[in-house]
Amino acid sequence: MAERWATLGIDLHLEPTGPGLRRGLTDALREAVRSGRLAPGTRLPSSRALAADLGIARNTVADAYADLVAEGWLTARQGSGTRVATGAPATPARQREPGTVPPAGTAVRTHARARGRPAYDLRPGTPDLASFPRAEWLRAARRALAAAPYHALDYGDPRGRPELRAALAGYLSRARGVRADPERIVVCAGFAHALRLLGTVLRARGARTVAVESYGLDVHRDLLTDAGLATTPLPFDALGTDPAGLSGADAVLLTPAHQFPMGVPLHRDRRTAVLDRARRTGALVLEDDYDGEFRYDRQPVGALQGLDPDRVAYLGTASKSLAPGLRLAWAVLPRDLAGEVAAAKGGIDTCGALDQLTLAEFLTSGAYDRHVRAARLRYRRRRDALVAAVAARAPQARITGIAAGLHVLLRLPPGSEQSVVQAANWRGLALHGLARYRNPAARVEPLDALVVGYGTPPDHAWTGALDALCAALPG
Repeated sequence: MAERWATLGIDLHLEPTGPGLRRGLTDALREAVRSGRLAPGTRLPSSRALAADLGIARNTVADAYADLVAEGWLTARQGSGTRVATGAPATPARQREPGTVPPAGTAVRTHARARGRPAYDLRPGTPDLASFPRAEWLRAARRALAAAPYHALDYGDPRGRPELRAALAGYLSRARGVRADPERIVVCAGFAHALRLLGTVLRARGARTVAVESYGLDVHRDLLTDAGLATTPLPFDALGTDPAGLSGADAVLLTPAHQFPMGVPLHRDRRTAVLDRARRTGALVLEDDYDGEFRYDRQPVGALQGLDPDRVAYLGTASKSLAPGLRLAWAVLPRDLAGEVAAAKGGIDTCGALDQLTLAEFLTSGAYDRHVRAARLRYRRRRDALVAAVAARAPQARITGIAAGLHVLLRLPPGSEQSVVQAANWRGLALHGLARYRNPAARVEPLDALVVGYGTPPDHAWTGALDALCAALPG
């Protein structure tokens, strides 16, 4: 039976963690054998099959198997595949004596829920990290380092590496309609860093109030508050954020291409109205273009900055398109603001030069475009599967905001949001309700909904995540 399961690609419930994938997978397999989950004689999936299931490189699996064969936990024979060694000291966890602990130096890996972590994660804000283009990134890093002049490794310009700023100017102009001059770009360590710098500069200029959207991230409001700025929510309706409440604000923070988390683009009339009010009052528009590259059903909604680069500070990031761990973002600023933001960043660059050079090479070589195209197709398939599953299995729920991004808004029957979130948690599914993103000071009608992110799960966990979600929804 064990051999038949392996042939069919049974889920081994392995989740490599730790300082490296190879070590993490080796530890996870070793513990599965030690605990008795993998019995002696069990045939394991081929390295190709397990790599595809986990979303990692085949060589990583092959190396982990080789390590465990050398240690005596596994055996490998031509024509017989890789199996758990018959002499492996399997000790089912339930038979361990109370109070005993594993031998020193072993990392116990158990199922995600047993470690207090969710089995599935549909919270918004993170892409599929298993799909990070490791091989392409490594090739870009090698080319960038080989071509870099020696002074590129010195203390750098606080605006960032000129190679990256030039590459970003070309890419943003072509892909997002941003009117970008490399001299007006400042590279930052993530979106939060960029917002903190702008908050500091605005406060130093005498600004007092920043208008924000009725729905959004509290961490962004907190960053502005920490800079000494008050925040006030703008009205929100079916056309998106209403700029009518901008009077008296020194700046406004918006997500115009794909409002987070409601999922609607800012209506064209309101885009014009925002800029008209900014020109009349001298206010600065802070444009958060967090996922503008992921639009599925029509042409992308261009950046607001392209309509008035002197009144809009455009903020973009690699966190959704590549990975948040890169800590790379960029601000395309009005000419009179760029120098002040660079000064606020400090006298030297605080972002790693090698990662900046790598991203510049990644952009100019076309690897970034290829990666985004592939990711767009993958996320669109996930979105379509999500919409179909909810329609078939939970018809009381209604999905909106599906045209773009890495999340949807799943509307629920009145009064059911909290109970659905709790039911999902019981099933090992991490979910966020809409209430989490509502500004406490906003004057909007309460709405029961879930903000369902479909970017986070790796491919091998997507079906399970969908099943857990639909099981938690009202029928």
